[in-house]
Amino acid sequence: MNQLFVKLKEAECDVEGALARFLDDEDLYVQFYGELLKDEAFNNLGVALEEGRLYEAFEFAHTLKGIIGNMGLTPMFNVVCDIVEPLRINSAEGVSEKYQELLELREQFSGFIE
Repeated sequence: MNQLFVKLKEAECDVEGALARFLDDEDLYVQFYGELLKDEAFNNLGVALEEGRLYEAFEFAHTLKGIIGNMGLTPMFNVVCDIVEPLRINSAEGVSEKYQELLELREQFSGFIE
């Protein structure tokens, strides 16, 4: 098994479920994984939060939630859910801290690929 998948399992990600959604195409998963970690939605979410555009922040966070969930990245999924839910009701309470946590996880997960 690819070293990435070993590291993801160690990080308590749902590798089996994600690969099933990718029809067991490990190469395709790795390609999407790399693209996700560079996705502008992370930066766009931060800018929208900084500028107080909560609806736009919700849209970016919700998009990330879907992608991250499909990829089985459970730790990141849990954090992005903690961002989406307050934004869903137009609240930014606790969101900045969770956004920083999401960025830290993205950095950690970026280290899983060569």
